[in-house]
Amino acid sequence: MNVAGKQSVRGKLRFDEPMSKHTSWRLGGPADRYYVPTDLQDLQDFLADLESDIEIVWVGLGSNLLVRDGGIRGQVIAPLNALREIRLEADGSLYCECGVSCAKLAKFCQKHELAGADFFAGIPGTIGGALAMNAGAFGGETWADVESVIMIDRHGKLAERSAADFEVQYRQVRLPLQEWFAAARFRFGPRAPGEKSNIRQLLKQRNATQPIGEPSCGSVFKNPPGKYAAQLIEAAGLKGFCLGTACVSEKHANFIISRADTTASDVEALIEHVRRIVADRFDVDLEPEVHIVGETL
Repeated sequence: MNVAGKQSVRGKLRFDEPMSKHTSWRLGGPADRYYVPTDLQDLQDFLADLESDIEIVWVGLGSNLLVRDGGIRGQVIAPLNALREIRLEADGSLYCECGVSCAKLAKFCQKHELAGADFFAGIPGTIGGALAMNAGAFGGETWADVESVIMIDRHGKLAERSAADFEVQYRQVRLPLQEWFAAARFRFGPRAPGEKSNIRQLLKQRNATQPIGEPSCGSVFKNPPGKYAAQLIEAAGLKGFCLGTACVSEKHANFIISRADTTASDVEALIEHVRRIVADRFDVDLEPEVHIVGETL
C-alpha cells in the first residue's frame, strides 16, 4: 500500500503506528504514517508519490530520539534493516546504506581486515543517523573516513556528494535543505600486520561504564568544549535524580533512564531541569545531543 496507489511501491505503510515500539526509550505517541521501504528503489518510488506538504521524519534504531507523547503528524520513514546493503567496491571503498546498523559496519570491517572502524560497535544507531550527527564513540567519529555520500531528496532523486561539500563539526552536520542520507562511501585502510580488532574490549568497556540493558537514548548531552557532560551533571548532585519516573542514571550521569510508566514529557522535563541546574552551578549550557520531535499532549 502507498499514498498514490502505484504498484511500483512495495514497502509497508502503517497508520497510527506507536513510536514507543521504535525508540530505545520505549516512549512516544503514534506516528500518523510509518513507512518501511523494501529497498532504495522502493524508497525513491515512495518519495516520488508523497505529497509535498507532508513533513518527513527519519527513524533508524530509535536511539538519540525522543518522540513526544502526542506523536508525529508527518510521515516517518524507517530504513532499519531495509536499506541494508553493505559491500566492498572494486576501488577499495566501502559502500554502506543508511539502514545498516553501526555495529554491523564494525563487524563487516573486522571480517574484511579493515582498520579504523571498531569504534562504530559502540554507537547504538544506524549509519544514516551516525552521518546526520557525526556520531562517535571511544575517540572515533563517523565522518573521519567518509569519502562521499549518496543523498536522497523528497522527490526520490539521488545525488552523490563529496564529504568536502559538508560542514562537519562535533556531533553536528549541516545538511542541504530537504535532503537526507541514503548511503555513504567510506575508505578504511587495511589492518597492519598483526593488528587485532579491539571490538570486544571496547564493548566490555562500554558495558562496564554505561547502563546497557536499561531504556535510554545513549548520551543525552554533547560534551562542552574541554569538559564532560557526565562529570558536570554528577558534580551538580544530579546522579540518580528523578522527575516522575525518568531518572538520571546512577551508572553514567549523561544517560536518562525510563521506566514502564515514564512519559516523554517526564524525560523532556528532566532534560531541561538538568540543563538549568548545571547552568546555575557552573555557567555551562549543556546542549542536548538527543533529537526531540513530535507534539505534546
